[in-house]
Amino acid sequence: MADRKLPTRGETEDSPVRVRLRRISADVSKPYPPSGDGGQWWARLKAALGTSSSDFVSATLLQLQSAARLPSSGVSEIEINAALSFIENAKPQTELEAALVVQMACTHAAGMAVLSRVGGGHGGDRHVAAMAAAASKLLRSYALQLETLRRWRNGASQYMRIEHIHIESEAQAMIGNFENVPR
Repeated sequence: MADRKLPTRGETEDSPVRVRLRRISADVSKPYPPSGDGGQWWARLKAALGTSSSDFVSATLLQLQSAARLPSSGVSEIEINAALSFIENAKPQTELEAALVVQMACTHAAGMAVLSRVGGGHGGDRHVAAMAAAASKLLRSYALQLETLRRWRNGASQYMRIEHIHIESEAQAMIGNFENVPR
């Protein structure tokens, strides 16, 4: 196995788009580029979100900040960058796809956060059962979102083949899937 050189933080085109956060208040931080040209960074954010709209990028970054709050703490830069990597990897082509992929990233993060609270078993049986139920709902929602994205991209059409077989009286039939095998 060959050794790979890991890219330095935010320096290469093939590394995921990232943000740094400058805290403005307890609830809101201003995103800025980790390094390099701000214009190039903003263009990469637009490409990652499948949009040409700066307003869509700004709104999405605010939504990710709201979803990336860790329990009993502020906004997590790690969580936002993980969500951005998730979104960029899904390669949304339109704002509609990006909105769904953002929901998927947030649902996944919330599901994992709830699952981590179940694992410790803190808070008694009722609390653990409630957390397990919440995690189940979130993970089911994620699976539905993934299926929705698949259908959106591939079309929702289904293929159904109906065959009618008529067998005359006194005839013999074999039912099943058969391959033509040369004799």
